[in-house]
Amino acid sequence: MADQDTTEDAQVDEAPPTVNSGNEAELLLRIEEMVKTHITQIDNLQEEITKRKEMVDDIFGNDETYQEHDKIAKEAAKIRSGTKAQIMKRPDVADLTSKLKELKSEQSDLKTGLSDYLREYQRLSGSNEIEGDDGEMREIVYTAKLVKRTFNFKSK
Repeated sequence: MADQDTTEDAQVDEAPPTVNSGNEAELLLRIEEMVKTHITQIDNLQEEITKRKEMVDDIFGNDETYQEHDKIAKEAAKIRSGTKAQIMKRPDVADLTSKLKELKSEQSDLKTGLSDYLREYQRLSGSNEIEGDDGEMREIVYTAKLVKRTFNFKSK
């Protein structure tokens, strides 16, 4: 089966290349190029989004009716925040919010543990699916994202 020609310009909906020639180095270079192309496209779109958002914000900033309504909304928000702060000081509410924080922390820990267990289950079983106690089949899905590297230098 002959390889189809691939273009250097990666499309947003382009599927990753498959290994049919066994040349993993070439595949790695192609994937790296696709990653770089996507990063460039994402950065360009972000610039365009920022530009358009600023234009929309300027329109709202120059509309007198909107500005008047915004001022009224901000005053109402201040009153609401003050009321909320007073309610949050009540002992019963403080206890509930403390318990809520504990529950969310426990849930986060369980999700982290589940992720570790699923990774190990997939490695050992070779399967991307697992059946839950309810009999429902679930698929193991991973999400990768790219973040800029930051270096924290401590100066003394």
